[in-house]
Amino acid sequence: MNNWFRNFKQTATPAELYRFLHAMPKGGDLHHHLTGAAFSEWWWELATDTKRNGGYEYFTRTRLTLCDGFDANAFSPASPYLLFKTIQASTFASLSECEKKGYTPLAALTASQKEAFLDSLRLDKDGEGRDEFFQTHWQRLNDLTRNPVLISELLLLNMEAYARENVQYLETQAGVHGMLKPDGTGYTAEEALAIMQAALNSERAVKTGVTVKFQYALLRFLPDAENTLKSLYAFVDAHRDIYRGINLVGREDNDKGYPLRFLSAFRALRQQYPAIPLSIHAGEVDEPNRHVRDTLLLGADRIGHGLNTITDPNTLLLMRHGPYLIEINLISNLLLEYVSQYSEHPFAEYLRTGIPVALSTDDRGMWDSTLTDEFYVAVSQFNLSWQELRVLVNNSVQFSFLTDEEKTPLLSRLNQHLDAFEKKVISQQALPGYAAPRQFICKFEPQICTSPQGEDSVSKP
Repeated sequence: MNNWFRNFKQTATPAELYRFLHAMPKGGDLHHHLTGAAFSEWWWELATDTKRNGGYEYFTRTRLTLCDGFDANAFSPASPYLLFKTIQASTFASLSECEKKGYTPLAALTASQKEAFLDSLRLDKDGEGRDEFFQTHWQRLNDLTRNPVLISELLLLNMEAYARENVQYLETQAGVHGMLKPDGTGYTAEEALAIMQAALNSERAVKTGVTVKFQYALLRFLPDAENTLKSLYAFVDAHRDIYRGINLVGREDNDKGYPLRFLSAFRALRQQYPAIPLSIHAGEVDEPNRHVRDTLLLGADRIGHGLNTITDPNTLLLMRHGPYLIEINLISNLLLEYVSQYSEHPFAEYLRTGIPVALSTDDRGMWDSTLTDEFYVAVSQFNLSWQELRVLVNNSVQFSFLTDEEKTPLLSRLNQHLDAFEKKVISQQALPGYAAPRQFICKFEPQICTSPQGEDSVSKP
């Protein structure tokens, strides 16, 4: 298969390679923010359909209104300059009459307003980067992320999309605290989690064949982050059937979230609770520092991004051959401008010096991309071998936070599927066409989006 794939890459068109990677069994996605993984049209469809979203009505800011009490800071969630900030009806009702003039019912947007709303949730234009992403995307979503019925629907849509890409496992970051009912009163975390679990237990979820577990994410630079970490530790410990880890998230260039801030808190918590796996964002910066080393000191099992690990030789040596894995997010790192081109990315150095890595999607809804796109970028930019692809796919399950009892059959099934896939392509059996490509891959490799997408046999190299 290694020789076959090497020859195939030399003769395949972009569309043929994409079809191959779309059909290839892919294991899991280990670095996945649930609310960042929803495509903008999903947000629109669910937010405007009260039958699917639990009876919520939403309003979004379409006009600039300068009213008393507004925070004029352009990056504040209260800023009057942030268009398409979306709120639920109960929040709208609490606004002053002046503030209400800036909002339009989401379902009543004109065609041009709707297109602008959809675009506002994607990082798809030249010149957009990490500031646009960190300081506007999440603030625009606002109340949409506090509806557990809507979020459960987004989870099911993700599972169905991953099933079409032949993904078997999803480990997503999903929170349940701070959720709101349509009248503006709060759900308890237990109530919100019950809604999420009901979705996971539904016939629709089971039909996908995708196994899902959660991580709980903590915004690392908040003033009370240590106290929040304590409460999340207790919550995850009480719900180990669904929650398998804890993650620290947020911009690393905000020094208030530096890793060693949490060292004493984690050490105290480990005195009280059985081990909880940690997958922590670190090294997602474009300057040298020791954040990855310090994050390992916190007890991390996996590193999210790990871009600048290559600038810390001692940590680089420490990570060779495990037991730590780096979650690689190629598209995210490019669009957030941590690398200006893929040739600057250390992914290949990590992979080929024995540092365990796996490809993942991060906030794929905001990149308008898929896990297949990540594999396509990796193969086309780094000339991956078939053996390397199998290593990446297996790592995405082997380094998951599943128990050994859960992991063993999943790995066995995955490798059976990979073996069957090898036989299928070598014998030139037809591969199914891929789903309608997303905007990212159409911009990156236009031929993928202009070629026929029907069934096609694999070209003999």
